[in-house]
Amino acid sequence: MMRWFSEWWRGGTPVVEPASARDALRLAQLHGQSFAHGWGEGEFEAMLGERNTLVHRLRLGRKVIGFAVSRIGADEAEILSIAVDQAYRGRGLSRMLLMTHLGHLAGRGVRTIFLEVEENNQPARRLYDRTGFVVVGRRERYYKQPNGEQLNALLMRRDLS
Repeated sequence: MMRWFSEWWRGGTPVVEPASARDALRLAQLHGQSFAHGWGEGEFEAMLGERNTLVHRLRLGRKVIGFAVSRIGADEAEILSIAVDQAYRGRGLSRMLLMTHLGHLAGRGVRTIFLEVEENNQPARRLYDRTGFVVVGRRERYYKQPNGEQLNALLMRRDLS
């Protein structure tokens, strides 16, 4: 416990804040290390420029170590992606990032949030279960892996109001 705390302390205090176009390359790097089909810098630049897209970065000291991206439509939103650098996982930072992001969505009038998660992604499933999301559907063979394997997606929902 003390070792973890001292490592965290040396890195600085974790902060969740709005991302900017300057973060696009780093967000693309984090996405690429976290998902089989990474989004490029240009895709992040485009999302950061959209009024209906909310992008937060998770910063530890000066280092961006995570992000959350959602697209808003009326009083609903969909989490498009959330990721934390592999070296910083298992410390509760993804929960902090997600809960802060959800608070900002609620502040924009979002009442219901949806997401899709790969069925076998246990860390993500635990995060979403622990933060009030429930499974409302399933898409068979939705995710295509580089090796050709097709994995199921679970549709999850959480009410914010």
